[in-house]
Amino acid sequence: MQNTLSASVLLIGNELLSGSIQDQNLSYIAIKLEEKGIRVRETRIIPDIEDEIVNAINELRTKFDYVFTTGGIGPTHDDITSDSIAKAFGVPNVIQDDVFNLIQGYLNNKGLEFTPAAQRMAYAPQGSEIMPVTDSIIPGYRIQNVFVMAGVPRVMKIMLNSIIEKLETGHTVLSESVHANVSEGEFAAALESIQLQYPEIDIGSYPQDINSTISEYRVVFVIRGTEKGQIKKVRELILDACNTAGHDAVYIPK
Repeated sequence: MQNTLSASVLLIGNELLSGSIQDQNLSYIAIKLEEKGIRVRETRIIPDIEDEIVNAINELRTKFDYVFTTGGIGPTHDDITSDSIAKAFGVPNVIQDDVFNLIQGYLNNKGLEFTPAAQRMAYAPQGSEIMPVTDSIIPGYRIQNVFVMAGVPRVMKIMLNSIIEKLETGHTVLSESVHANVSEGEFAAALESIQLQYPEIDIGSYPQDINSTISEYRVVFVIRGTEKGQIKKVRELILDACNTAGHDAVYIPK
């Protein structure tokens, strides 16, 4: 796959690891980034522990073009993401005056006290670029190739949509799917042969449960790449191989 950029998503929060909250952010992030030619190559879920955040940030930011984090930039005691990222970059975590004034004005208009806890949301590592948004008083921010966003899905989406507009992007990643009544085992050799012919194309094989809402067929083959012509050729090879072997298969456009 040519001229795509790489990304990692770091989901921060004890609640995700305990299962008390289910992540709703990763899928949205991956889909939106792929539209811009940025492929998520790794994701991690880590707890609200400073050393783990620092180590993960320092490893991932050297490994990928971009790192996107969610969670831990709120007002409570366990929101330690900004402190930890500042430590990872070796800079102080400092008040961002524009954000401070924005939050203070918002709370004053509501007749609410601007508590020290609320003030925590105005901090970011020194040297960060604040990524202002129109539909939230709390912006995300960027420090080098690391983008820091809220964990609340509605707010995260607002932040990400603002961030994406300013990113360097690659070729859009395209995808098509073939739905087939074939078992993965009996089709594995044919699929491997097709993959070897088109190494630039990603071919995924995803078996479906009998009650799946995705497809009434047994397996969905997802074909991803940046070249429309190659994707079409792979799609036709999969359809032909299924039909030649006597298996029902269809291409379902998006």
